[in-house]
Amino acid sequence: MIGEVVAGLAVMAGIGSVFADEKKTVDTASFAGGCFWCMQPPFEQIDGVIKVTAGYTGGHTANPTYEEVCSGTTGHYEAVEVVFNPSVVSYEKLLE
Repeated sequence: MIGEVVAGLAVMAGIGSVFADEKKTVDTASFAGGCFWCMQPPFEQIDGVIKVTAGYTGGHTANPTYEEVCSGTTGHYEAVEVVFNPSVVSYEKLLE
């Protein structure tokens, strides 16, 4: 029972299987490529993608606003985090 709960929490947290002998069922990839609103919908259409979250990566300003990031002064890039099932879609396919 505890193993099932831990495994369930691991999947919800996006870190995949917590047991070495189990096949990984969830993986996470981050992509930065300009406008995150433009990158989000194509990933959401791919079979095997579980969740797509828009945000920022890098930077030197804590908790920047969208306007600050767009100004180019924070060092951040717009990005998406893609949680996916590698048994259904590969990381290489996501790169296409």
